[in-house]
This record gives sequence, C-alpha cells and structure tokens, in this order.
Amino acid sequence: MGIAAKRKNGSMATADVVVCGAGIAGVATAYFLTVELGVERVVLCDPRPPLTLTSDKSTECYRNWWPNEPMVALMNRSIDLLDGMVEESGNAFHLNRRGYLYVTADRDRARSLETVATAISELGAGALRIHAGRSSDPAYRPDDRRGADLITDRRLVRTYFPFLTDQTVAALHVRRAGWFSAQQLGEYLLGRAKDAGLTLLPRRLTAVETDGGRVKSVTLDDDTTIRTGSLVNAAGPLIRDVAALMGEELPVTSELHLKVAYREHRRVIPPDAPMLIWNDPQQIDWSSEAAEYLGEDRQTRFLLDRLPAACHGRPEGAPESPYVLALWEYRRRVMQPVWPVPIDPMYPEVVMRGMSTMIPGLSVYRDRMPYSTVDGGYYTRTAENRPLIGPMATSGAFILGALSGFGVMAAAAAGELVARHVTGEPLPGYAPAFQLSRYEDPAYLDGITETIEDGGQL
Repeated sequence: MGIAAKRKNGSMATADVVVCGAGIAGVATAYFLTVELGVERVVLCDPRPPLTLTSDKSTECYRNWWPNEPMVALMNRSIDLLDGMVEESGNAFHLNRRGYLYVTADRDRARSLETVATAISELGAGALRIHAGRSSDPAYRPDDRRGADLITDRRLVRTYFPFLTDQTVAALHVRRAGWFSAQQLGEYLLGRAKDAGLTLLPRRLTAVETDGGRVKSVTLDDDTTIRTGSLVNAAGPLIRDVAALMGEELPVTSELHLKVAYREHRRVIPPDAPMLIWNDPQQIDWSSEAAEYLGEDRQTRFLLDRLPAACHGRPEGAPESPYVLALWEYRRRVMQPVWPVPIDPMYPEVVMRGMSTMIPGLSVYRDRMPYSTVDGGYYTRTAENRPLIGPMATSGAFILGALSGFGVMAAAAAGELVARHVTGEPLPGYAPAFQLSRYEDPAYLDGITETIEDGGQL
C-alpha cells in the first residue's frame, strides 16, 4: 500500500528515508538513495514544484577550481559523476566544457593569480600551463579539458579573446569548468529516482517527532504522519527552519544574489565564449548627471565608490541565442530569506556597466539598455563557504545544505555523500571536512578566519 493510500484511510505511512526539499540537492539525494544505493522506500517532500525555489535561479555553472583541498576533491568527484551522467543520458542536460576565464588588468593581481593558481593546481585541480610569449612555453589548446592556462602573452589573449579590453594583462582559463541546464539535470535525476520507487509529495514538513534523541516520525502540512528513522534536511534557504523543528541551530546565513539575462542583440559576446570573470575591483565611470543623481540618495550613493571584483557573465542557450547571463554582487546583503526576492531596479544597468569594463564592446548598451529580466535567490552558506553534509545532532537526521552559490555543481557528489552517510556506506576521504562536527575542533575554528575575506573562493 503506497503512502497516498495510507493517508486516505488515516493510517500512518512508513518510509526508510524522508528527504525534505526538492531542490537540486534533495533531488540528487533521492537519486543516489534509490538508484545507486537501492533504498526502496524514499519520500521526497516539498510544497513547491521541484527545482523552482533556488535551483533554477543560478548561473548553472561548474568548476573544480577551489582554494582548498576538500572542495577540489568534492568538485572533482561531482564532475566525474556529471560526466558519467552525460554518457548515460546522451547529455540530456546540455553540459559544455568551455571553462572559466578570469581576467585582470592589474599586474599585481596577475602575479597573485599565478600564485593562487599554482597552489590550486597542486591541490588536485590539474596542471597549470603558463603562456608568457616564450619559445619554451607549451602550446595553448582551445579544446583542453584539464588544468588551467595562465596567459600573460597579450598577443595570445587578442588572438583567442579579441573582445576583451586592451588593458588585459593576464587571463586564467580554467578548463574543468563550464555550465549545463540545472533544470534538465534535475528532471533526469528525478525521473530515474521515480522509476526506482521514489515517492514525491507536494507537502511541507511541519514537525519532527523524536524518541530518545532519535528521529521517530515526521508530520506534513496535511497532517500526514510518516514513521521513519532517517530524515535528510535538504531544504536550501530553509535548512535553519527544518533544523529548528528538532531544536537545533545551524551555523549559516543567507545572502541575496541576483542574476540578469540580457537580450544582447549586437552579439558582442561570442556565443562560444567561456564564463567571463573580471577579477579586479572597479569604479564605474558614471556621467556627471548620473553621479549627481546617485549621490543624492543614501541608498545609491555607494555606487559612486570602488566596487568589488567578480563581475561575470556568459552566453546563454543555443549558439543562435542572443541572450547572455550576468551577475555582480556589488553589495552584500545578508538577510532572512523572503519571497518574492527583493529586486534592485539599478541591477541591470550597474551590471552592464561593470561588464563593459572587461568587454568594451558592451558600452553600446550604456545609453540604451537592451531588454533584460532579473531574478534571484539566496546563497545559504557557512562562514568559510564549505557545505554541511552529514549527521546532525539528532540521531537519524542528516544535513545537506549551505551549498552557497555552488549547489548545482556540487549536487551530484553532495547527494552521493549524504546518501552514504544515511545508509552507512564507506565514506570518501573528504567527508569529515563537510560534517557539522568540524566545528567542535578548536583548530578548525581558528582557521576559519583565513577564508572569510575571499569568501572561500578564488
């Protein structure tokens, strides 16, 4: 008798595992539990349609380029799994391998880029090849898929990336990177999980009953009770709310992040370009009239100041598509998640102006902005920007969360990892780095401050 039938006659349903949250993390968890590990009675519950709260608001990119060994290992595993799914599905989720291109016009930052890239290469992200215009340099190969290429030879930059500003002094092309359709990946995983017996319930988790400190059952918003000994909290920006049902607190905050899609009809950005990241802080060159207007309002005055690095964007869709996606978190906004997300009306123009510093051809849109749409979601993260994957304090409860801005790229390995925790399967060597128990280690807590300034990223 299935769960739906049991609910009708008022009896209690039973499940081996209940997964709370049908974003990409929860869907991946359900896939690995059912398809890969053979767990028969898995319930995935979420009041919203799958993949519609935050998972569909990302740039859908992936990379193995991270500044610490556990994240490199996790992402390498996730990309390995994605590569396998590409073969199994006939690339149903349109994964490409165009890479990330980090660009700088600052010689000091170029030297720093090389130092950091050397360190990340040694962590397992792949070989670093340097192209400085010397006869002994390795050949730059546009179709390489491993490691990274640091290009300081300006002629080489102009040859392969002629749309970049002439001020470019270095470009780091990270190769095990690109993007794919998160929605299509999620649908593929969800379909496979359903075929393996997954039950999907459009319900909200409202209560968790424990007995002796262990999960005993959960209750949904239609008063359905499901007896279970295992609960996975994969609720995205709502993981703190689910943890609170068990009297637990999680060391996470949420930041609002927006994304803009432009109809870039002049095709300044080539349709085969990689992800493009301006690695320098910048000060926007506003007109005198615009500067006066912005300076009159304390809510916009900061736009006259030096703004942070990492304005970035990429082509979107098929080669004939005129759309590009772009993001720039020029203002950090930590807040309690609310929906619909608050939209900054200045966002399209500010981001376009930021992108035009790296790609001067985009300046044609400064006076007349192209058609654009803005949406966004929340990066729920820990201070050091590593996810939470593993047991919670309540026995039988597990967390898969704090996936920040990397949930889509990490979902495969993260879902596999939490599923192994649930079922007691052997764990990979990187597993302890993501468990909640890491915060019980004083030495780890002391080291967190080292990663806060750069957000735990490059």
